[in-house]
Parts: sequence; C-alpha cells; structure tokens
Amino acid sequence: MPAAHVKKLLDTLKRHKPATPFNYAVPDVWNAFDYDGAEMKRLRSNELLVNPYDFYAAIIERVILPSAKKGLDPSKALSQNKKRRDGGDWVKKSVMYSTMIRTSSAWDHDRDGDLSLKNLDGLKETGTFVKMLGMLPTLRKMGIDTLYLLPISKHSTHIKKGDFGSPYAVQHFTELDPNLKDPMTGDAMSIDEEFAALVESCHLLGIRVVIDIIPRTHAIDNDLIRTNPEWFYWVKADVPYTTPRVDALDETAFPAPEKMPTVFADASIKRHLARFAHDPKTQDAKKWQRVKQRKNLLKAVEETFNLTVAPAFSDFINDIQPPWSDVTFFRLFLDHPVATRNYLDDAESQPPYMLYDTIKANLYPGKKPNMPLWRTIADVIPAFQRRFGIDGARIDMGHALPKKLLDMIIEKARAINPDFAFIAEELNPELATDAKAKGYNMIIGNGFIMTPRIHTGQARAFYHGLKELPLPAFACSETHDTPRIASREAGDVGATTLTLLNMFTPNGVPFLNAGQEVYEKQPMNLGLDASEADRYHLPEDDPYYRKLALFDKVALHYTHPRRWHIPDILDHVSQIRARYATAIMRAAQNVGFDNENPLFVGFGFVRKTKDTERNILLVLANLNPDYDAQHTIDISELRRKAMNHRTHGDLLFSTHEPPRPFTQFLSDTTLDIHLGKGEVKIVEI
Repeated sequence: MPAAHVKKLLDTLKRHKPATPFNYAVPDVWNAFDYDGAEMKRLRSNELLVNPYDFYAAIIERVILPSAKKGLDPSKALSQNKKRRDGGDWVKKSVMYSTMIRTSSAWDHDRDGDLSLKNLDGLKETGTFVKMLGMLPTLRKMGIDTLYLLPISKHSTHIKKGDFGSPYAVQHFTELDPNLKDPMTGDAMSIDEEFAALVESCHLLGIRVVIDIIPRTHAIDNDLIRTNPEWFYWVKADVPYTTPRVDALDETAFPAPEKMPTVFADASIKRHLARFAHDPKTQDAKKWQRVKQRKNLLKAVEETFNLTVAPAFSDFINDIQPPWSDVTFFRLFLDHPVATRNYLDDAESQPPYMLYDTIKANLYPGKKPNMPLWRTIADVIPAFQRRFGIDGARIDMGHALPKKLLDMIIEKARAINPDFAFIAEELNPELATDAKAKGYNMIIGNGFIMTPRIHTGQARAFYHGLKELPLPAFACSETHDTPRIASREAGDVGATTLTLLNMFTPNGVPFLNAGQEVYEKQPMNLGLDASEADRYHLPEDDPYYRKLALFDKVALHYTHPRRWHIPDILDHVSQIRARYATAIMRAAQNVGFDNENPLFVGFGFVRKTKDTERNILLVLANLNPDYDAQHTIDISELRRKAMNHRTHGDLLFSTHEPPRPFTQFLSDTTLDIHLGKGEVKIVEI
C-alpha cells in the first residue's frame, strides 16, 4: 500500500491520543502550514501550545498525504519512481538541509528549563523521527529538496562525550539510534517503522533523503568485536596509551611516503608499536569463547587478557589532537602495509598496529584485504536502501579507504539504484577530479572556510571560482563541524547575504546547516576552522551555554526574533532558482563579473525560452555589511550568449527593497547598480 508507514503513523497518533490535556509547546516556526487546532494557543514566547498528537497528525493529513503524486511509491528512492536515469547527478540541482534529528526536532515542550527524555506527560523533548515531521513544512517552504541526515545509527556511550556521546561513535551500523524512538507511538510502531514513515513523508513532499555512513571509524565497543575481534587493533591495557608523536619531526605533516623512514626510525614510534598485541581470540581461542559471553565485554577482556581496543587518532603526523577516546579504526588489511613493512624491526613478530600508514589504507595497502569486513561495510548502504528507500549517502573519510573497498560500496548501492548519489568528504577542491573518477557526484569542498572570510576576498574567490571544478561542491557558510555564520564577523547581515548567495552559486549545491535559518550562533562541534572561544557564543544564563549539539542535549533557538526572515526569503528565491537550476549547475553557461572590489560578487545566467531571445538572470551582491556600494556592470558577454538586447527588466528580489521594474541601464551593454549594506539583488532581463 502506498505510504503505508505514513498512514500507520497517522492512525497510531489518532488512536493513542489521550483524553487528558497537554502542556506541550512547539516553536511557531514549525507551523508553516497555518495549523489551527482546537486546543492551540499562541504564546508570547513565539511558541504554540498544542496537542502533540493532533499537531503531528495534522501535518500528515494537511501537508504530507495531499502532496502525493499519482503512481509514486514513497517507500522507494525518488529516482526509482522515475524512468530517467542520471547516475546520481540529481544531487547537482538539489538544495540540501543538514540535520541531526536529535537536536533539530528537540524542544523544551513543557518549558521547565530541561530537555527531558521523558517529561511529566511521558513525552520526549529531545528529537525523534516522528517530531521531525514538524520541520518538513518549513523545509518545503524554504525550497529544500534533500534532507541530509547526520548519523542515525545506534552509537556508543561507553566513553561518551557530553550528555549523549557522539553519533559518529557507531556501535551498530544498521540498527537505528534508540534515542530517536518516539513514545507517542508506544509499542504500536517500531523505530524502523517510524523512520520509514519519515522517509516516506519526505518522498511524498518531493524531498530526497541522504544519510551519513562512517566506514573508517566506529565505536571503541562496536558490536562486531564480539564476533570478530581480529578486525580491531588491540593494545596492552596496563601501558599508558597516547597519540603517537614523531620527535624527529617538529611540524604537523601529511604522512607522505618520503616521511615514513623517519617515522619508523623514531624511538617514540618504536615505543608506540610495542604497545600493540594480538587480539584475544588469536591469543587463546578457548578462553575467548568464555569471555565473549560476558555482558561488559571490554571490561572482561581487560581483566582476562590485559587488552583493550586502541583508540583512534588523527592521520596527520604530530597533530595536536588527543586520542579520539570514543572511536577506533577498523583493521582493513590482515597483513602489514607493503610500502612500510621493511621499516619494522621485525615484521613477522609485530602484532597488527595502528599508525599513520595503516589508517591511511588508500596510500598504504597490504596484500591481504580483510574481505569479510569489507563485505560487511559494503552492505551498510544497501541495508538502508532495502529497508527505507534512501536516495544517497556521504561517505565519511571515504578518500582514506582502499579504492577497491570504495568501489564495492558504490557498486553495491548502485546495483540497487543506479541513481544513488554519493557525496565525497573531500574538502580540497583540487581533488574534485579524483573524486569524480572514483564515482562521486559531488564534493563537500571548502566553502565553509572561504565564504565567512568576506574582507580578505576569499568569499569572492570561492563564489567566482567554483564553476571551474569538474564536480559541484557545497555552497555553504557553515557545517555541523564549524562555527556558525551568524557568529562570524558580518553577523546576521552577513548570514542573510551568504545564505541567499549560496542559492545561486555556479556549480554549487546550496547547503543549510540546521539552525542557520534562525541565526543560530552556538556551534554543534568545534572540529573545523574553530577554536575553544566558539563554545561561548551564548549568554551564561542560556540553558545551552557552552554545549555542543553533537554530544549534548541541545535545542536550536527557534524563537529568535527574526526566525521567519530567512525562511521567507528562501520561499521566494527558491522559486527563481528552480527556473534557472540547469544554468546554475552547468558551469560553462555561467559568467562571473570581473570587478576589482573583493566585496562584490556577481553571477550571470542564461535560460533558454521559447523566444529567440533568452532570459538573463543577474545575481548581484554587496558582501560589505557596513557600507553601500555602487557598481557599473558590463553584460555584453551575457547579451551575446543570450541573443538578448532588451532594455527593460525586472528586479525580482532584493533584500532591501520590493520587486519593481528594473531601469538602471546605462547603455545596451552596461548597468548601473546600487547595493546597500549586505544587499543582494536579483534582476531578470
């Protein structure tokens, strides 16, 4: 039955609705569908008091199910509902929203100052798959057509960071995070059914679903240890373990082959290698059979064998980061790397070890691939495809995997759906060609580093240079690992300007990080381009002061005074973008404007029409949040490409003034443009 899980969720919410009243508030920015339930009350806090069962049921009845297209099976990937095939390149035209469901759909519903896992009404205040439905109408309003989910698999709390632990410390690849189960459905629906209902809902709204998989690292107490301890690296539990350091090298360095002789000759590395031991099963198979039955397996192994799993660390030599205490690396090869084997003092007696060579398996492969492990890793995405009909995936640190393993992952997914999209976690634009050769459809890129740096000209360089890449990259100003754009130098003005500009970046895929649309200032993590000072963007009396959403109980600041500003802007401009999506994607048709001012960014696009003359779209931006700007724009090349010599146009959108006829033509080939502080103008000729 089409939308079976959505319909079951609707029926469950209606049948489980208690007769007692609720003290349950949701932010009004979740109400992009004009909910008017009988029990609803508007609060001065920019919240709505609602009956949760009625509220989420109304989203299904009034927004999701009426959006169904004839013949669509929402349990399958959207591409599998279409005859046309593009090998996953649909992602190049997408508008993506990144979300960690535990945070994005979290709210202090009873307003007692705490995000309860079970409040007085017995309801969950951290995020769930069911509550994520509350965000879908707003996402659709903003023109979002792809939902990118940070890890949703069961993760470890063995050595947890913060309140919850990291979602990247995956304990079980294909088992969903039990924290995302919603008590509103009780036992009537499993967590798998709830996630299936969310995916179906997205598909009914024309929104694809992309997941994040982590094949390179995993929880220190991953469930696979019990069945396959030989897939892990083990160290002596009574010997202090630290991140290896090469004393002979002063700097942080990429582990290039020419550095390996120095690395292995260093006395500190020899001490590091001496910490490793063979896995407990190899040491004593009979004893292992008894120990593996113990509930607390790692504790039992430590007590019986004096062993523990080695924590992971950065793959850069002498990185200042401490060991990643909650995660470890898989042993992808069953022998030592061929290129570095001879640097070992005694390769035959050296137990499997974790070092810069073994964790950069793409550069330093062995001769014996751990094929049972590889098959397990390559089956993760297909498991989500078969059960939930997901549309794409980002492979965490995929560039560090052996090419044959990466090929297996991509090939198995595309055997099920030839249009499954893959996103490379490649931050270096220069490696986009390599990512394309490996089968990726796009890269992450470095927009989150470049675009916040307005006054240095790096933002302009990013926007005007992206069109030269062989693959698109995210047009983004923040991610879950970086500082928030609203906390950067240009503040809310810059956040608005860049968020809008990202929608039209040539060869860019617009990417919004959850909370960006409400000017969230508190980062989710401090992993990239951040410092400890970025932890302190909130006032001390804020309940989420110092907290990081990747690890802690956090809700986004959805009641921001300008909470509807960016959603309303994107509601308008996403429709303009949709008309020019092909031109934006095809870099050869894009024209960047030459101008010496590093704070001016301009794009020009040509769209085919039924007429001989083609339409021209100009997107012009003043990145300066403090001063107005005046520019003369040469459009002669665009005129030639479009065969368009009209002397009239329309100001379709401006962040500073209403739409109107555009008349600022100095001549047939030049325009006179005034841009206010941080203003973006969109003109169609």
